[in-house]
Amino acid sequence: MTPQDLRAMANRIRRRDLQAVYEAGAGHIGGEMSVIDILTALYFDVLNVDPGNPLDPDRDRFVLSKGHTACALYVTLAEKGFIPKEEISTFLKPHSRLNGHPNRTKVPGVETNTGPLGHGLPVAVGMAAAAKLSNAAWQTYVVTGDGEMQEGSNWEAIMAAKQFKLDNLTLIIDHNRLQQGAKLAETNDIAPIAPKLEAFGWAVQEIDGHDMDQILKALSPETVVPGKPRGIIAHTHKGNGISFMSDNVAWHHKVPNAEQYKQAMAELEEAAQ
Repeated sequence: MTPQDLRAMANRIRRRDLQAVYEAGAGHIGGEMSVIDILTALYFDVLNVDPGNPLDPDRDRFVLSKGHTACALYVTLAEKGFIPKEEISTFLKPHSRLNGHPNRTKVPGVETNTGPLGHGLPVAVGMAAAAKLSNAAWQTYVVTGDGEMQEGSNWEAIMAAKQFKLDNLTLIIDHNRLQQGAKLAETNDIAPIAPKLEAFGWAVQEIDGHDMDQILKALSPETVVPGKPRGIIAHTHKGNGISFMSDNVAWHHKVPNAEQYKQAMAELEEAAQ
């Protein structure tokens, strides 16, 4: 897919995500809007995955550590063909397998259950180490939020990744500067993040996490440094694409009313034209 195609796909995923959260009456729409461009680039340009064989031992692994943005992952998986598109309408309904956090035993394409923040990166480090031990070529990618980088377990994983020279591991930090209820700077300000990763021996890039060209370039094989894990600080906006949600901490965990839903959908549809 061309960058233009990927941008169109990301917009379609945003619209379906918005509809799903509105209809379910729950969700984490702000962080979903900030991470969708990254998910789109991964699933439709980068990851070696096969919806027809989701457990292929040679597949790349992807971990969505910020598991509360599960709806964005579900819509992306549906667009890729892992689950039926019509199943998105069951999001958060009784007996649905599309819960508020992804479950690997229920949803094809989900590599590990996530929800406890600070959990996904350590698991991804284990995956990447396993590939190294077995001389496998598959890659591991993990997306975290910036708020969860306050968790000490992440920094233990970061140290381990460098110690074991996991150049088959890519960490993408969705740096939207907001977390539940507050700004990152008001809670435990870990910014700037890039020099911290560099101090631990990682190869680090900073990008606009909504610029598809920059995302693709950062994720290209040419940016891998032998012997070093790859870290990408993706500067994003919570609620991106929807004017009244953008950079607004209130939309971490909030559902639009009918009027807001109509406005948000209109803005996304206009952006698609």
